[in-house]
Amino acid sequence: MKPILWVALAAGAYAQQGNAQQQNQEIHVLPVQGNVYMLIGDGGNITVQTGKEGVLLVDAGLAAMSDKLLVEIRKLSDRPIRYIINTHVHPDHTGGNDKIAAAGITITGGNVAGNISDASEGAAVLAHQKVLDRMSAPPPAGQPAIPFKALPTDTYITDEKPMYFNGEGIQIIHQPAAHTDGDSIVFFRRSDVVSTGDIFTPGNYPIIDLQRGGGIQGVIAGLNRLIEMTIPAEKQEGGTYVIPGHGRLCDQADVVEYRDMATIIRDRVQDMIKKGMTVEQVKAAKPTRDYDPQYGATSGFWTTDMFVEAVYKSLSARK
Repeated sequence: MKPILWVALAAGAYAQQGNAQQQNQEIHVLPVQGNVYMLIGDGGNITVQTGKEGVLLVDAGLAAMSDKLLVEIRKLSDRPIRYIINTHVHPDHTGGNDKIAAAGITITGGNVAGNISDASEGAAVLAHQKVLDRMSAPPPAGQPAIPFKALPTDTYITDEKPMYFNGEGIQIIHQPAAHTDGDSIVFFRRSDVVSTGDIFTPGNYPIIDLQRGGGIQGVIAGLNRLIEMTIPAEKQEGGTYVIPGHGRLCDQADVVEYRDMATIIRDRVQDMIKKGMTVEQVKAAKPTRDYDPQYGATSGFWTTDMFVEAVYKSLSARK
């Protein structure tokens, strides 16, 4: 496969799969803990926090699933949708921004009741500045521009953006050069739930979007940060729950296992690079062999060869 092709696949991997397979499926709601829910079946996983001040979403799913998403949100709360936090730029996480935000009401001047006309312009969409930069850039030839109303309305450029909503402290943490260069981790402190975006996808090897600033070192750094943030329940599963970008609900032990896999493969490929091996030689050596039964794929939107090539190029680019 030509490099430019697999890079394009990396950018829209789950979005392509979702548009083809998921828009006719139902969205399933899983109560996590506290006032946080996990919604499954709309492209990437969506995190929903509810309370007396309104509804906050982490990611907005696919555009084609927005109507179904709104139905499920209304089953959880009749309060206004106030915030959408985008964990990164890909359309399986940002595609619903336009329609979901339009159904909400921005909080202005502490106006929780929404009783002034200026507060009826839709929910606020928060993301790292790099997400806005990429979404507002001219599209590739032959592709439509992203609608203005789907763009983030508020951004941050620091390492972290704290906020307080529904009686809960929320930390929005930037993880640079991981899945992309604009990844955010969202930590609900009272509920003890972390939403990871696509830094952590336990059903497959990490997707590294090199074209959008991703890298294996950043993925591993993000996984280590998740491990530092989470606390397991004593002598049992649970404790801090982890909502991945795709896949099942997890806890710290799942992140540790995934981090170990990514680190071991990184070290193997790095050693092969030091020996002067080409990317084709590295793929032929199968540095992922012992992990392939759990994470590997020979076809589909993200194959083992794509992952190995992304790791190789990510490490080769570092000087």
